[in-house]
Amino acid sequence: MPLLTLGLPTSATTAIMLAAFQGYGLQPGPLLFQNSGALVWGLIASLYIGNLMLLVLNLPLIRLWVKLLEIPRPLLYTGILVFASVGVWSLSNSIVDLVTMYIIGVLGYTMRRLDFPLGPVILGVVLGPRIEQEFRRALSISLGDPTTFLTRPISAGILLVAALALIGPYLPALLARLRGRGTTARRFAVGDEVD
Repeated sequence: MPLLTLGLPTSATTAIMLAAFQGYGLQPGPLLFQNSGALVWGLIASLYIGNLMLLVLNLPLIRLWVKLLEIPRPLLYTGILVFASVGVWSLSNSIVDLVTMYIIGVLGYTMRRLDFPLGPVILGVVLGPRIEQEFRRALSISLGDPTTFLTRPISAGILLVAALALIGPYLPALLARLRGRGTTARRFAVGDEVD
């Protein structure tokens, strides 16, 4: 619902839906209900119908899904890789697209092995072009002056909050280290021996 009403993707799945909406020229948000009401209500109805169909189809097929869990993972991953490669090749017949898919796959695998969250990356990929477009628009309005982001109160406040969000987790350790140096300097000043 946040995607349809506010245009904010809250998960990787909704980020992909946002990209699909934008690909068809639809901008999710409050006006989507007004401009494309039939589409929105059709989407909501399809979610209910899809859940009912999943229930009807999956109950008889439970044994089959359990058997799929017995497939060794290397074979399963190989099959997925083959089908993904065929899909990418069939769309454009381009080696560049195929190599790009492999590079992104290796990058995603490495990120998963190193416990990097994939959701923010997908959000960045989906929202990146829109952010860049708005950044260029702001620079165009300010005649190319990048200080407009610091001189305007709202944008400066947003940048400050973003900086605090980045630095915030490290502040307690940094303050503890600075306090430790302060006590060491005071001990030197009075002539005490430092451990």
